[in-house]
Amino acid sequence: MASPTPALNATVADVTRRIRERSAERRALYEARMADQHRRGVHRGELSCGNLAHGFAACGLEDKNALKLMNSANLGIISAYNDMLSAHQPLATFPETIKAAARAMGSTAQFAGGVPAMCDGVTQGQPGMELSLFSRDVIAMATAVGLSHNMFDAALYLGVCDKIVPGLFIAAARFGHLPAMFVPAGPMPSGLPNKEKARIRQLFAEGKASREELLEAESQSYHSPGTCTFYGTANSNQLMMEMMGLHLPGTSFVNPGTEMREALTRFATEQAIRNTEPGGDYRPFYKQIDERAIVNAIVGLLASGGSTNHTLHLVAMAAAAGITLTWEDFTDLSAVTPSLMRVYPNGQADINHFQAAGGMSLLFRELLAAGLLHGDIPTVFGTDLTAYTREPFLEEGKLTWREGPERSLDEEVLRGVATPFAPTGGLTVVDGNLGRGVIKVSAVAEEHRVVEAPVKLFEDQNELKAAFEAGELDRDVIAVVRFQGPKANGMPELHKLTPYLGVLQDRGHKVALVTDGRMSGASGKVPAAIHISPEALDGGPLAKLRDGDIVRLDANAGTLQAKVDAHTWADREKRVAELDHYHVGLGRELFAGFRHLAMRGEEGAGVFGGFEADDLARQAGQIHDEDA
Repeated sequence: MASPTPALNATVADVTRRIRERSAERRALYEARMADQHRRGVHRGELSCGNLAHGFAACGLEDKNALKLMNSANLGIISAYNDMLSAHQPLATFPETIKAAARAMGSTAQFAGGVPAMCDGVTQGQPGMELSLFSRDVIAMATAVGLSHNMFDAALYLGVCDKIVPGLFIAAARFGHLPAMFVPAGPMPSGLPNKEKARIRQLFAEGKASREELLEAESQSYHSPGTCTFYGTANSNQLMMEMMGLHLPGTSFVNPGTEMREALTRFATEQAIRNTEPGGDYRPFYKQIDERAIVNAIVGLLASGGSTNHTLHLVAMAAAAGITLTWEDFTDLSAVTPSLMRVYPNGQADINHFQAAGGMSLLFRELLAAGLLHGDIPTVFGTDLTAYTREPFLEEGKLTWREGPERSLDEEVLRGVATPFAPTGGLTVVDGNLGRGVIKVSAVAEEHRVVEAPVKLFEDQNELKAAFEAGELDRDVIAVVRFQGPKANGMPELHKLTPYLGVLQDRGHKVALVTDGRMSGASGKVPAAIHISPEALDGGPLAKLRDGDIVRLDANAGTLQAKVDAHTWADREKRVAELDHYHVGLGRELFAGFRHLAMRGEEGAGVFGGFEADDLARQAGQIHDEDA
């Protein structure tokens, strides 16, 4: 006899309700638009002979004949493949695997288009990083171009890393009348232990390790095809896609180049065909992804100690599906979501250790049993999440799923709800006279979560490095790196600063970072209030700070306050920065329009506006086209 479904946690239910209520009008408009697109159908059935001939001219005879008949599914493949980046290199072989699997089902698949995939690990601390966040929106637009031919009954989205999956998701939402299947590539096998990598990075920052030693350590860490194995944005992406039911069960963290990965890619193709109208079980994205799925993604992110980048990405992703998400939703869910994972930078294990300890099936089992997930959401695999407590196995070459472990095989890496690493998800909003931001404390020790110290101001991350090397920071200090928001320079990650601040903290100083930039999924042991909104360039109060001002960052209370007399603070002018050096070189001049259009971090830092929310505001006369 099946066990009864546990009652949904009261806070999870309440947050979901308020998201639904605040999103009601824009979500209704979104659904109406997707339903209208569905009614219009796939246009290849209405194309002229010349149009259709262009659409399958490059196909083989078998595929051409299938496409002419119009009675079978045709899948569109969107891929972020390139062979420079380890996470996306395995995708090279996926299109042929998908096409062969589709033919075996009497259907077809076409490579609809490629999207750019850049690596924050390569561009960290470099000018190219200033294109990183905007690449998310470029990816969404590139996906739209690929699918614009409207030859497809469903889409397979092949992508892994930081901005790629959110960009693909945004596009999938705007093509919400199509069934969507997200197909991951998997993490590389484990390399140099994370503790040793961090140690050598910090020694290099102190001048105690050579560049050759640093490069050797990094090469042993990032050493083969596959996603980086620490728990940053890339692996957070995979976990969230599975939490929303957009992956097959248990597919997120299977290594590339294995028989299992190949079998999962074939099965994903077959399942995508079954989910189409010709396949007989039509499951469009817009009927699958609603506020419940978004809440599940947030809960999974919080329980796992995932990337702070998703306080931006999930807001933008939800908006693309007609859903209004706020940072308070993250904070309130964090308060009731226990921390169940310890994977670097929150611990020393990597994502392969998590997979071995019980992985996604156990995480699902624990969160479902605690009433922290909406178990009744439709998925690419079924009508609810029950299948996601299972793991894939190969039996004589055939893919099957079995129930996963009922308890962790390594409680240093993965725990149950009854014995969590911490009672909360460790992510909260900070608010005060310096603006609003987010802080992730899952890797920050309790004694470091409250810092009150004089500020040292920087307007370029390289200035902090120089100040560290000159000994100017060898004291209690809050480093404020401002003019790093989306309008200023594209909101780069500032993870390059982590080793320097870590050294200062290890010397016994009270240290914190405050910035309107990003810190990424690699946020570590130093408290960092990030994504401060409004940004300094956009009238934000960070521009009022002066060197030596006392600032108090209290991650426990959720406050960020400049301790400056109120009258002085009110009268103080905001600094205007010289930012031209950020705007030219390595293609940055091509993104001037993006910087101009960028929304605030709390709004997702995107360039697309509010989708249906803007339309409704125009209808109500609240905004006009010249204001947009």
